[in-house]
Amino acid sequence: MQKKFYITTAIAYTSRKPHIGNTYEIVLTDAIARYRRLVGDDVFFLTGTDEHGQKIEEYANAAGVTPQKYVDSVAGEIRSIWDLMNTSYDKFIRTTDDYHEKTVQKIFKKLYDQGDIYKSEYEGLYCTPCESFFTETQLVDGKCPDCGREVTKTREEAYFFKMSKYADKLMQYIEEHPDFIHPESRKNEMINNFLKPGLQDLCVSRTSFKWGVPVTFDDKHVIYVWIDALSNYITALGYDPDGSGELYNKYWPADVHIIGKDILRFHTIYWPIMLMALGEPLPKQVFGHPWLLAGNDKMSKSKGNVIYADDLAEYFGVDGVRYYVLSEMPYAQDGNITYETIIARYNSDLANTLGNLVNRTIAMSNKYFGGVVENTGVSEAVDSELISEALECVGKVDKLMEQFHVADSLDAIISLARRCNKYIDETMPWALAKDESKQDRLKTVLYNLTESIRFIAVLIAPFLPQTADEILRQMGGPESSYESLSSFGKTPNGHKVSEAKVIFARIDEAKKLEEIAADIDKKYGQKEETKKIEGLAQIGIDDFSKVELRCAKILECEPIKKSKKLLKLIVNDGEGKRQVCSGISPWYKPEDLIGKKVILVANLAPAKLCGEESCGMILAADCSENDVKVLFLDDSIPEGSRIR
Repeated sequence: MQKKFYITTAIAYTSRKPHIGNTYEIVLTDAIARYRRLVGDDVFFLTGTDEHGQKIEEYANAAGVTPQKYVDSVAGEIRSIWDLMNTSYDKFIRTTDDYHEKTVQKIFKKLYDQGDIYKSEYEGLYCTPCESFFTETQLVDGKCPDCGREVTKTREEAYFFKMSKYADKLMQYIEEHPDFIHPESRKNEMINNFLKPGLQDLCVSRTSFKWGVPVTFDDKHVIYVWIDALSNYITALGYDPDGSGELYNKYWPADVHIIGKDILRFHTIYWPIMLMALGEPLPKQVFGHPWLLAGNDKMSKSKGNVIYADDLAEYFGVDGVRYYVLSEMPYAQDGNITYETIIARYNSDLANTLGNLVNRTIAMSNKYFGGVVENTGVSEAVDSELISEALECVGKVDKLMEQFHVADSLDAIISLARRCNKYIDETMPWALAKDESKQDRLKTVLYNLTESIRFIAVLIAPFLPQTADEILRQMGGPESSYESLSSFGKTPNGHKVSEAKVIFARIDEAKKLEEIAADIDKKYGQKEETKKIEGLAQIGIDDFSKVELRCAKILECEPIKKSKKLLKLIVNDGEGKRQVCSGISPWYKPEDLIGKKVILVANLAPAKLCGEESCGMILAADCSENDVKVLFLDDSIPEGSRIR
């Protein structure tokens, strides 16, 4: 029987485009979710966007648009980056989704009716960017203790949640469940800094702005961010105070919330108390990951040190970026990112170690035996050492991933690749090839290498899915299930590998840094034509004209087996056939699309998605979380017609 595994990220705030530090969290969570699927768990992976609050209202006013239009734009940008990074979320919730807002209103009313929420007046110091109130003693140098910005004195009528009523119960729960908060240092921080000094009642409504979920019984008030945002973890599953649905009953409580250490208090104090008041089970674990710093400093637009994931993917490929952020971040301390360190790790681990191993092994198999792999049983002691390390790597990774030691798990896999390269140096296949009497020994050596690489490809798939697909493809599609790693030797004799191709080309650091500097200056320098307005962008007609939109007819359509979301389309764009992958499988069956005419982004650079090449993109409207509609064209429009 499959074990259920419900994992979530914090929902991203729609104030502006997420930087690589924000993006780290979704990649980290994706690696854990993919690993749980690999070992056979029934996984539900939730992410999404937090879209209400005073800060959003102010940004929208500054941009001259409605709050809804503002969050639609930024939420779309966030989701596109999550998709670019090849994350395998099962649901993307937006707190402006109608079903979420209605359930939040029910939650607020239930807590009010049972006496856990009451009306009073708030007078204190408020930080708009953090959406948080503070006392004088909590300030640092007179400023917000979380972000260091100015605070303003605020006085207004508000509803409050009785935190103190549940404080002792929460303290007891944490003591009885030592794995609830991870790492250990974070747990001690919550107990000593917040619970032991005593909890103040929490402000849970506001009257000074309107962009929020209205309180149903008091229309002057909107529900403040924490009840609204935190409830997403259960509303996404269909929780309802009047009776929850099948998905909620199946997956709740969450196995783990993956969040940044800066919002640990909200997830380990406010959220558990809310659940206690609702009479619902608490999440099994909350993991507060560290920050990814830019040159030992927190990323900030004002500091000019923000690095974006889509830029990095352009420079180093999606898996190059995924590898760096996953391997660089320690379990409990902050990590660091610079272009120089990315290049250094890319060259040492991906190009020199992993890529070189795969390329050499497949090239030698083709050169010496026409690509045919065979174990002749001519073994030596050094073979046993390699085989033992491959088998031990499986257990090592499993133990580390149980504890969310993702960087250490990747290191264990790359260490196996290093051992394989050492094995090549020890056995010297090129020397064996020169001796006719050593041919059987050479076959066994290459078999052991091929089988070890198979282990690496299977284990590395949750972290670098595109790379794993490419390695397995070059290896001729060997057995790739997790169960096949229970013993060494599942590759059958006579298996044939494919052609060797470079997976990670070594980067010339000086040249690449020069290219990056020029690109950054072009995109974000003073001469740029694109004007950034806190997450929204205005572009000129010259920029828009670079996008070539054409009418295309869908000729063939089928699901992509390795993906829940992607359909593979063969379209005629007026100049011939091309293949396009589109994440519309949850909303369309292949037979519903064949013969339809769609809008094709014709000059989009090709990309690999789940092992399939996608040469373009079709346009669709993201109406809501559960409603995506492809933009179909009139049948009278000829294929290849330009859309302007």
